[in-house]
Amino acid sequence: MEKGELVKCPATIGQKNICEAKALAALKSHSEAEKRRRNRINGHLAKLRGLVPCTAKMDKATLLAEVISQVKELKKNAAESSKGFLIPMDADEVKVEPCDDGGADGSVPYRATVCCDYRPDLLSELRQTLDALQLQLVRTELSTLGDRVKNVFVYSCCKGDINDIEACQLIASTVHQALSSVLDKPSSSLDHYSLRESYPCKQRTSTFSCNHESCSC
Repeated sequence: MEKGELVKCPATIGQKNICEAKALAALKSHSEAEKRRRNRINGHLAKLRGLVPCTAKMDKATLLAEVISQVKELKKNAAESSKGFLIPMDADEVKVEPCDDGGADGSVPYRATVCCDYRPDLLSELRQTLDALQLQLVRTELSTLGDRVKNVFVYSCCKGDINDIEACQLIASTVHQALSSVLDKPSSSLDHYSLRESYPCKQRTSTFSCNHESCSC
């Protein structure tokens, strides 16, 4: 060996034992954590088996598919059962449409619906918006479910004349844009009812319709 050459000393037996002990401890910890995770999953799957019609031999994928099918069916039944009731849904909604029942004076009532998450300034903003539009309100309804709120405003409009109907269509479109603006831009000016170019990620249902025979919409 030449002078000045470095010599690599082998690890001592004590250091080697410490490294092996640490590796075994880490492996044991990981194994126990994985076992607890599997036990939680199996426990939840066992609960699901008791909630849906299935056999004990049903595999996990088939069980989850059955659960998804059952949840969809329940949501469908709930939606059908809630027809005619003012119940807030999960999806945000802005809808303006004529009512089925006409007014006593021949006028056509329109129903404007807003469904969204509740926030403290929502009702005041909706009121300011409707006041700015100077609508002839017939009635208003409101319901809440958890943090969801649904507002319905019924206002009177045209009396069947073609010119009045066209004017009602324009008013309905303005109402729709105004209510959409409240949901999209809570702090925007009420003098400008333009739809937001970039919508929030939450699901939104937006409907503007007319069922008059003489309408071209």
